Amino acid sequence: MQTASILSIALFFIASLLSAATSKPNIILIMTDDQGWGQTGYYNHPVLKTPNLDAMAANGLRFDRFYAGAPVCSPTRASVLTGRANHRTGVPSHGHALRLQEKPLPAALKSAGYATGHFGKWHLNALRGPGVPVLGDDNHNPGAFGFDEWLTVTNFFDINPIMSRNGNFEEFKGDSSAIIVSEALKFIRAAKEKNKPFLTVIWDGSPHDPWLASESDRKAFSHLDEKSQHHYGEMVAFDRALGVLRKSLREMNIADNTLVWFCSDNGGLPKITPDTVGGLRGNKGSVWEGGLRVPGIIEWPAVIKPRITDYPASTMDIFPTIADVLGLPDSTLLAPVDGISLKPLFDHEIGKRKAPIPFRYAGKGALIDNKYKLVATNIDKNQFELYDLSSDPKETKNISSEHPNIFNTMKVAFKKWNATVDGSIEGRDYPEGVVSKDEPESHFWMDDERYQPFFKDWKKRPEYAARFERHFKKKTKKRK
Repeated sequence: MQTASILSIALFFIASLLSAATSKPNIILIMTDDQGWGQTGYYNHPVLKTPNLDAMAANGLRFDRFYAGAPVCSPTRASVLTGRANHRTGVPSHGHALRLQEKPLPAALKSAGYATGHFGKWHLNALRGPGVPVLGDDNHNPGAFGFDEWLTVTNFFDINPIMSRNGNFEEFKGDSSAIIVSEALKFIRAAKEKNKPFLTVIWDGSPHDPWLASESDRKAFSHLDEKSQHHYGEMVAFDRALGVLRKSLREMNIADNTLVWFCSDNGGLPKITPDTVGGLRGNKGSVWEGGLRVPGIIEWPAVIKPRITDYPASTMDIFPTIADVLGLPDSTLLAPVDGISLKPLFDHEIGKRKAPIPFRYAGKGALIDNKYKLVATNIDKNQFELYDLSSDPKETKNISSEHPNIFNTMKVAFKKWNATVDGSIEGRDYPEGVVSKDEPESHFWMDDERYQPFFKDWKKRPEYAARFERHFKKKTKKRK
């Protein structure tokens, strides 16, 4: 009896510790910029090696069918922070502002007692053009959406970046991936010292153009064209930075109870050699698999046992999943929510996905319902096609005539969903019933008078020089 009693107490104690450890996990969201589905070592890329990404995949839940919320960057970022399709949030394409009327993830976690930090690319404040430091008085900076600390640029960035720390500009030397991981780790260590759980968002600028990799990182790709050398060199630098992050978490003894979620913001680029999308159809900007399907991994050693899943999931599922893990009320997210919680999948396979994954971008759209994918090649003209991704992942054969019932059912579902998106665009989801008139219009920062004092110095910077020249040449031609 005594032995049994001691064993029961011990088991209860262990269970209590596990429960306490997983009640408020640390959360790190990592996103690359323009990394295609095929650009990982674990998918046997012909030239690119990603040992640290491979190690993360081997130690976590690897998704073979993970989807960006949209085929370009800003819309996907909006979907991460809201759990909603991009058009609902005011972000139809890149360089648009996330509406302040949305209910964002960092604000929810801040209210739940988390330290919140953003590091890297933002691109949700209506500014277009290469990444520049976000102004402190920009009312759509990361702080406006719940981030306590931010070291941020408006868009893509490369070697030796100039960034904004909570509105104060700072110049850095070195590789951009290494820089933002290093700064994120400072934030993480500070939160750990305060015994505070943290949300750390690391949005990298690689491997987006203008492709500026170091000579050492380009070396393995010397047989490729120069653009491809830099592109893949940037991926090498990102993978190395990921290794530093994962090692540091282990050294701080917080890796076990830290949920790390990795993905890319959209499909891979064309005109890069070798292929970026693993043979899928289409590229960035398209609603084909090559434009939407991206690498995706969740690592959480205390909870997730390593395995590979073909369960279809998307960036719209990130916020609902985190809310479910933390037991936050449904009202934490603004309805309608397009993502679902993946928490049940952490423990075991859960069969078919019950809610289809919807997409809408540039007059086109898609609806993924497990193995079937409806593609709207032109929404206004009612042009649709149907594919079976289980037997035809490269979308080579339109099977709409072979499966008319499935085709028509999915068309009806897409149109019904699309109508709700139109309502969201008009602001019907908000308590006010309309969109705030204060939301900024998408524009180039080169046309923004707030940035004019910096033009003289920035025109000399390699990441801006060519863009300045092209932009102002276009404006001169328009005047003529």
